[in-house]
Amino acid sequence: MAARKQLTRLKAPYLRRILLEPSRVADWEQYPWNLPIFRDRQFEFEFASAITIIVGENGTGKSTLLEAIGALAGYDEAGGGKGYMPVDHSRAIDKSGAGLASSFRCHWLPKVTAGWFFRAESFYSVARYLDEAARESGGAPPDFLSWSHGEGFIRFFEERCRRQGIYVLDEPESALSPTRQIELLKLFQRMEQSGTAQVIMATHSPLLMACPNARLFRISRFGLDLIDFQDTDHFRMMRDFCSDPAAFLAEALYEDEP
Repeated sequence: MAARKQLTRLKAPYLRRILLEPSRVADWEQYPWNLPIFRDRQFEFEFASAITIIVGENGTGKSTLLEAIGALAGYDEAGGGKGYMPVDHSRAIDKSGAGLASSFRCHWLPKVTAGWFFRAESFYSVARYLDEAARESGGAPPDFLSWSHGEGFIRFFEERCRRQGIYVLDEPESALSPTRQIELLKLFQRMEQSGTAQVIMATHSPLLMACPNARLFRISRFGLDLIDFQDTDHFRMMRDFCSDPAAFLAEALYEDEP
């Protein structure tokens, strides 16, 4: 009989801190070490709550940082659970944040051995991988792809994020309507209240940024800083749009015209 996975009675967060070890960086001019957040050749990130949310503009390094955290937790850079390899990387020419993990030192209390790395862009590949793995073992495929994109996402989260573990989520809102995003927030609330799940998420959604009891960080060319969701550019833009859509669009669409 296979040994059962050992669970811990300690509450999340399990990953407590990551910090960059400058001596492990071979070339500061190469990606990903040339990202603005490493400009001072120092980086430290402390996780003091069960749910940590990272926001920022495209290109600031959010996904790269999540890939590194996923690698530190033992996940493949394309996403999935422990030991999963849903994508063949042998011919890839792009550089991912997984290489960044080798430059980090991390502190766990304790290191958990369960969870998931969710990436919206690779959800299709991971779902196919799950179906094939189920067939090969003689089980019923979970078949997340027979639903609409958003329904498949929600069904996936409901089924895969119930156990003790660390969950790294990269833009989970990409296929979700505002109503579905509220459903995801309810799931986060249950996960946080259970005390057995740690969530580290990057998002562009003001709704998800407002997750109760979460710590929200903004990543920018100046570094990584705590921020209130009402002070984010995402919230301010949506607030201005909702207060006067016509005026907002008149300014936004024509501000660069002569």
